[in-house]
Amino acid sequence: MAGAWYELLLALLAVWRVTHLLHREDGPWDVMAHLREWAGEGFLGRMMDCFYCLSLWVALPPSLMLSTGWQHFVLLWPALSAAAIMVERARGALRREED
Repeated sequence: MAGAWYELLLALLAVWRVTHLLHREDGPWDVMAHLREWAGEGFLGRMMDCFYCLSLWVALPPSLMLSTGWQHFVLLWPALSAAAIMVERARGALRREED
């Protein structure tokens, strides 16, 4: 059972990290900034502008990998997205306290 918690925590951190990288960071050699620029104003560009939307799509692959059945997947997919959003909100609250 400890393995399941470990995998869930890793998935949560990975979803938050990748979502944050795609949404906010420039990345090495400005790769992510160029990717956002390339995405433009279309579907991909709008998705990358919204942390909430993007976290849902980033959570999809880990949810598929970790789920044990379709019912588990239906719960895990939005849960990983929500957890990443909560981490992002907590991070924002901490930054506001520092200011």
